[in-house]
Amino acid sequence: MKLGLQIRSFTWPGGAGEIGPTLARVVACAEEVGFESIWLMDHLFQIRSAGRVEEPMLEGMTALGFMAAHTSRARLGLMVGGVPYRSPAIWVKATTTLDVLSGGRAWLGIGAAWNQEEARALGIPFPPLGERFELLEDTLKVAHAMWSGDRGTEEPFEGRRVRAERLLNSPQSLTRPHPPILIGGGGERRTLRLVARYADATNVFGGPVAVARKYAILRRHCEEIGRDPDEIERTTLQDIDLRTESPARIVDWFGELADSGAQHVIAAIRDVHDLGVLETIGRDVIPQLRGL
Repeated sequence: MKLGLQIRSFTWPGGAGEIGPTLARVVACAEEVGFESIWLMDHLFQIRSAGRVEEPMLEGMTALGFMAAHTSRARLGLMVGGVPYRSPAIWVKATTTLDVLSGGRAWLGIGAAWNQEEARALGIPFPPLGERFELLEDTLKVAHAMWSGDRGTEEPFEGRRVRAERLLNSPQSLTRPHPPILIGGGGERRTLRLVARYADATNVFGGPVAVARKYAILRRHCEEIGRDPDEIERTTLQDIDLRTESPARIVDWFGELADSGAQHVIAAIRDVHDLGVLETIGRDVIPQLRGL
């Protein structure tokens, strides 16, 4: 089993002036102790489950570029990008840029989005859910087209929500055939069907029983279109708090998730700015996951 890190709070000692130096230390330490991947949320306000809405929040793609300069091995992505926040071609161009500048370490993490409050507060169009799913599918199709060949495609694109005349992508991504695409969310009729058709990874939430159900549904969607479900990496987002959970209990929990089919746990870790927390996980948790 692989372990990734999701950084979801920037409410750290020292205020705004210390966010950059602290983030640089956090990602360097996470890579050094063995985290496979490092992720940010794609939010513009802090979400209520993580803090007050007024707390600091960084724009995701810009912050990933900063993180790329302070790491050399860990894969980088958004968990997950909100599809209305950028046009489809900008999603692909930004991810390609991250991939090129990081030496081939980018993920495209994307989903239908949910935070209507922050979008409307900042004047960002936030269409109804059905339209967002149409936009998500258009974005996935555009991604596959722009990441084809040496420089994308000359063919025009006409989708449900998007029209494009020339899907040029130069420079092309270093990761071939393309940076892996992860779709976040466990919707059984639409989200997981899109995963089966377009994605390289799925991310679902919940405990072992819940994630096993989602993976089983994804397998059925794959069978319907003749795709091998083992081509899709099975990830799950989980919370870790070393104040209330021992490393041994975390390993046991991850073992239960592995038994349910999870291959890559992405952990939102409380107090991640405390490098001792990351070092404890690197010493007492990550080595135990290699056999799961």
